Amino acid sequence: MAKQADYCAALVREADRDRYLATLFAPPDKRDALYALYAFAIEIGRVRDVAREPMPGEIRLQWWREVLEGKRDGEAAAHPVAAALTAGLKHHGIAPERLAGIVDAHAFDLYDDPMGTLDDLDNYGVMTQSALLDVATGILGGGGPQAMMLIRAAGIAVAVTGVLVNLAKHVSRRQMFIPLEVLERHGVDIGEVYAGKTSEALKNALAELRRHARRQMIAARNEGGQVPLTILPALLPLALVGPTLKPMDRRGYEPFDVVPLSGLRRQWLIWRASKKPERIFET
Repeated sequence: MAKQADYCAALVREADRDRYLATLFAPPDKRDALYALYAFAIEIGRVRDVAREPMPGEIRLQWWREVLEGKRDGEAAAHPVAAALTAGLKHHGIAPERLAGIVDAHAFDLYDDPMGTLDDLDNYGVMTQSALLDVATGILGGGGPQAMMLIRAAGIAVAVTGVLVNLAKHVSRRQMFIPLEVLERHGVDIGEVYAGKTSEALKNALAELRRHARRQMIAARNEGGQVPLTILPALLPLALVGPTLKPMDRRGYEPFDVVPLSGLRRQWLIWRASKKPERIFET
């Protein structure tokens, strides 16, 4: 089991360093389960990158569904992430089916159908990022009804921010996570977006998404004082949302050439938020 835990920690350190660093603030007896959870999210989130085509991707997602349903125990025991995840959820009394919605939501990633409405994008965020936050807070022994609204809003903010950051990657493979509703509202030519062309109309549409993400962060902040500090390690990566969005407001912002925050600054923002949690929700 130690080797499986080490594998998950190494995967998260490499592929999701923000959550890796945030988990270092969790009690030692919670870290292995959190790393297994985040490793699972990495595995599910990169299915399109690995599978390339929808059918192999669907097969991979179905395998994970069956792991969560307890139908692949033998194979899961030989898979370091599946084994560590199963053990971590069991140890902390969390039903595996709470993760099934994450698998189902990521089936959207396998196809080129565009996101239809802002509500659709919100639902995607809830099913993926909010669900992940929900289970992480459960591992930490907090959350509960008082954290539900915070978790919902925060997950949407993270998902929308991801759409803005990954626009170039998405359009390069003919994916459109910007809701058609938003594009149409601002008169954006979707063909130009797929061609990687920037326009004022597109910038206006993306500005609407930034406002939406910030509204969600404000909603999360308004609920933040009612949740226990025990769930703080799950929330620390949210401290990157505001600083990620802010440069997009500047003159000269290029939607297809977003410069990510440096690793050092990301680390500093997480550390700073750990000392003063209200900074998590700065927009």
